[in-house]
Amino acid sequence: MNRVILLLTLTSLLYAHATAAADEPFRPEAGKFPPLEKAYSYRGELVFVDHANRRGSIRVQGNGVFRRNEPHPFAMLPYGMVRYHGAPADLRDIPLGTVLHVRAFLPPDPKISAVPVLPVDSKDKRSSYGDIGSAPAENHVLLLEDEPSRCQREGLVWKLKELELKNNEGTIVASREPKAGPGGDSKVSEETLSFDAATRIWRGRECLEISDLIAEGAWPASGKKLLNGQAVLLGITWKPTLGGVFTRFHISDIWLDDASMQRAAKNQTETHKAFIRSRWMPAWVDAVEYGKFGRATVTATLFGGMDVSLYDDYKKNRRVLVNGVENTLKHTEGGTSGPTQMASQGSILDVTQATGEPPLGSSGIQVRFETDLITEGIRPTRIIRIRPASWPDVHMPREEYLNSGGTFSHEDRFPTPDIFPKY
Repeated sequence: MNRVILLLTLTSLLYAHATAAADEPFRPEAGKFPPLEKAYSYRGELVFVDHANRRGSIRVQGNGVFRRNEPHPFAMLPYGMVRYHGAPADLRDIPLGTVLHVRAFLPPDPKISAVPVLPVDSKDKRSSYGDIGSAPAENHVLLLEDEPSRCQREGLVWKLKELELKNNEGTIVASREPKAGPGGDSKVSEETLSFDAATRIWRGRECLEISDLIAEGAWPASGKKLLNGQAVLLGITWKPTLGGVFTRFHISDIWLDDASMQRAAKNQTETHKAFIRSRWMPAWVDAVEYGKFGRATVTATLFGGMDVSLYDDYKKNRRVLVNGVENTLKHTEGGTSGPTQMASQGSILDVTQATGEPPLGSSGIQVRFETDLITEGIRPTRIIRIRPASWPDVHMPREEYLNSGGTFSHEDRFPTPDIFPKY
């Protein structure tokens, strides 16, 4: 009997310990891609972007008056991914006002955080004037994605139920549901969204206006119409709302078919490909085998979320250039001669692809190369940028690299988190 009681007690203690451990906030470690399931999720409106330092502010949605929630600073993790229109993106690509979905963690190293560090339990507290949960401490982002990107990743669509229109503006009642069908998901709920004459409606290669749908008889010139669950993808923003409505989001775009969404994704993909070729592919160093007189063999993992054609340029025997960079992915030296002048160079010895699905943030591709100039920035767990020699050798704008002419300061590095207002 005593053994049974002891066993039950030990089981209870182990269960309590495991539950407590699962509920503990998760902080990423250097050299390890954090699991997506450990990330804290929220969504809100993009209200400020410091694209050169990969950070900004989001007005996080709560249960109260949305407009009163203070902008909440965030920073992208070095391997953090941005998705816009279902394609890879940089923060500079996303218009202010866009509603984004966030998957984020506590700062990996609070001492060098590019944004303010908050108490770990901030998401359970009310901010100075906003809702509970509108300022979570999890402000280092693994995945930042707009509405159509999130829907495509999770196999969701918006199903339009009812429309009310007057003077080329109105509201749509819709619900976000699995594309394959309702599937008995009790979490599906209807949402009322506004639209107006500036809302873009995409069909195939066409960009339609509300007047076009009225002329076709698809929408009424005025009044209500049932839309019978028409499946679409939506771009969602926020704008001030009349009538004392606390939280109502706005439709910026409606994609009526797959062809129109694929076209938007292709345009965004081409924009991002050109950007990466000019700024170099980000990666981190897995291992360094040191040789003599500054020589070394380096193994690095390329970060994920890029178009496959960029990864295809990394092949055995091709020459590459490598620079150490900050956690913000800024080159540590741009100077008047560009990043190439200070880069380590060498040939790729091997390229390997990990089996299975790589964790979010990783491409699963390891590049092993030899260089005769190993620098302090090329050390295990450090972040680098690496490009094939065939990519364009261009000079970056001044705000996108660190020091020039031998000067260096912490202000040049970020600038500090003090640029964010304290509410």
